[in-house]
Amino acid sequence: MASLKELKGRINSVKSTQKITKAKQMVAAAKLRKAQAAAEAARPYATRLSAVMASLAGKVSGDSAPKLLAGTGASQRHLLVVVNTDKGLCGGLNANIVKAAKAKAKALIAEGKDVAFYLVGKKGRAPIKRDYADRISDNFDTSTVRNPGFEEAEAVADELVTMYEAGKFDVAHLVYPVFQSALVQNPTVQQLIPVPTPENAGDAATGGDAVVEYEPDEEAILEELLPRYVKTQVFGALLEIAASEQGASMTAMDNATRNAGDLINKLTIQYNRSRQAAITTELIEIIAGAEAL
Repeated sequence: MASLKELKGRINSVKSTQKITKAKQMVAAAKLRKAQAAAEAARPYATRLSAVMASLAGKVSGDSAPKLLAGTGASQRHLLVVVNTDKGLCGGLNANIVKAAKAKAKALIAEGKDVAFYLVGKKGRAPIKRDYADRISDNFDTSTVRNPGFEEAEAVADELVTMYEAGKFDVAHLVYPVFQSALVQNPTVQQLIPVPTPENAGDAATGGDAVVEYEPDEEAILEELLPRYVKTQVFGALLEIAASEQGASMTAMDNATRNAGDLINKLTIQYNRSRQAAITTELIEIIAGAEAL
């Protein structure tokens, strides 16, 4: 059984840890509001941009279609762009993202496809490297930036487009979490390159059967919009991971604070019982000594 000194030391240690987890919880809660607002504000823009591009893509076909839309004509080489956080203490968020990425890789490999990884954020590197060390194509470091934003998204997107045009992959998939609440951040996998064209999105963008003329022509507009779409999707993923990180961190730190409180209560009860037993033992020894006299 632990001594009173050891129990008191453990209680003080857990109390110190509880103060830290409580502080981290409050910081995450404060950051969450801003990150959530940014993620939610970006979603309508991305949706509308997809609709406009779908309208344009419906009018372009064959050799005139840009490569970012038409594809390479093959689908053998796949690149998984996995977006993780740079910091820990956010529960199972990164583990769930890695799990989704590995599941997608496993499914593609089972189909006989070649799979490579492009990693954004530090926390996904080690677990993916354990199983797919020879398949990591490249990574992008966001740890030097306090709040990764459009500049980082643009750098990632430009590098991906350059790799695509150089023939390093045929299809790229973006793996990232979609923030729903502090308790729920769902990992999702969506095709990034070549740019997918949502069904019926063209009707929503053009107003049904309305006749729309574009100046300059559709091909020229798409040449400009397609790279912007890739940047927008990557930017959206960075905003979603930022909101998800703060939400998951707030939840994890809240659970840690509660667990620390429960442990403190248990240790305090154990300390009081041990202290009472020590006092009782001491009294018995005093009484026995007195009777011996």
